[in-house]
Amino acid sequence: MSETRCGFVAMLGAPNAGKSTLVNALVGAKVAIVSPKPQTTRSRIAAIATEGATQVVYADLPGVFAPKRRLDRAMVDAAWRGVADADLTLLVVDAAAPGEAAEAVRDELARRGHKAVLVLNKVDIVERSKLLGLAKAWNEAFAFSATFMVSALTGDGVADLRAHVVAAMPAGPWHYPEDQLVDLPSRLLAAEITREQVFLQLHQELPYSTHVETETWTDQDDGSVRIEQTVTVEREGQKRIVIGSGGMRIKAIGQRARTELEAILGRRVHLFLNVKVTEGWAEKRGVYSAWGLDYNAR
Repeated sequence: MSETRCGFVAMLGAPNAGKSTLVNALVGAKVAIVSPKPQTTRSRIAAIATEGATQVVYADLPGVFAPKRRLDRAMVDAAWRGVADADLTLLVVDAAAPGEAAEAVRDELARRGHKAVLVLNKVDIVERSKLLGLAKAWNEAFAFSATFMVSALTGDGVADLRAHVVAAMPAGPWHYPEDQLVDLPSRLLAAEITREQVFLQLHQELPYSTHVETETWTDQDDGSVRIEQTVTVEREGQKRIVIGSGGMRIKAIGQRARTELEAILGRRVHLFLNVKVTEGWAEKRGVYSAWGLDYNAR
C-alpha cells in the first residue's frame, strides 16, 4: 500500500450556507443533519471519507453568526476552534444570497490570519455571470488559495472540490477505520436524527428551544435496537406544538426519525419519544458537555 495521508477539513460559513448538505455530498452518505432552518448544526461533527490511501475528516461546524445567548457563543466558539485545528478550511458561501453574515466570516478569517478555499455553493440557482462577478469580488477581498463553484444539492462541481481536498491532505496515518463514516457516538447521532425531523416538520412553528437526548439504547436479542429519547422544550405551549393534535405530530416525527436511523444503522429500530418542558435547558452545563461545546465560551 502507498504512503497513507490523512487530514482535517473545516467546513466554515454563515448559517444556511449548505455546509451539512455539502459534507454529505463529499462523503457520499448521509452523515450530517440538514434542514432549511439556519443554525441546525450545533456541534462539530466529523464525517470521514477514505479514498485510496487518503483519509479526509470533514468537520461540519456550526454556522458563524453574531451570538446573543450562551448557546450561540458556544456554537460560534466551536466553529473557530475547528478552523484552528484543521489542515484545510473551506469557506462555504451561499452564492444565491452571500450577505453580510458571510462577509463577516470572511473578514474574521483574515483577522485571525487563516488561509481558506472559497466554495460558492448553490450555483444551480444563480446565473453564471453573477457567479463570476461574485468570485472576483470575494477574491479581491481575501487571498483564497482556490475557488470552486458547486451545488451540494445536484452534485455539480463536487467531484472537482473533492479531488482538490484529497490532494491537499498531508502524509500521516489514518485516524479511523476505512469503513467508518462519522465520528459521533451512536446515542448522540440518534438524537441528532430526531432533532432534524423536529426542525423539518415544525418549520417556523418552533424556535431554537428544542433539545433531544437519547435516554436509553438497548441492543435486542433479535439484532434490533430499542431507543428511548426525550424531546425537551422550554414552555408548555411548545410541548403542545411538538405533540400535535391527538399526538399525530410527535408520532410522525418518530416514524420518520426511525426510518432514517434504520437506513443509517442497517438494523431494525424501535424508537420511543417523550416530550418534556424544562425552562432554561440551554443554560445547563451538561448539555454543552454532551455536544463538546465550551459552556464558558465568550
